[in-house]
Amino acid sequence: QVQLVESGGGAVQPGGSLRLSCAASGFTFRNFGMSWVRQAPGKGLELVSEINFSGSSTYYANSVRGRFTISRDNAKNTLVLQMNSLEPEDTAVYYCAKGTRFSGDPFSRASRGQETQVTVSS
Repeated sequence: QVQLVESGGGAVQPGGSLRLSCAASGFTFRNFGMSWVRQAPGKGLELVSEINFSGSSTYYANSVRGRFTISRDNAKNTLVLQMNSLEPEDTAVYYCAKGTRFSGDPFSRASRGQETQVTVSS
């Protein structure tokens, strides 16, 4: 049973930083690409970033490229999203997800963990 537990969300002012972490269990973490998915108020799910199984390849949505950094620690079964220069448009619930655009279905509810809220406001 896939279990993904996010932490690190909160409220921050524009220009601030947050670090989201995801503790994974119930599957062989090192064998799977992982993603961060978000949903802003009134909008659909958006894949923000993904990382391949080894961490050697990453992808970022245009909206976050240059500001967010995804990483993973396969020894600790942990996925991280470092978010810098946050903007009000980054306000959303964020999900850690098993899978990538090309493998699995990070948008499915079964692939996503519990949400963590990120609010960027002055």
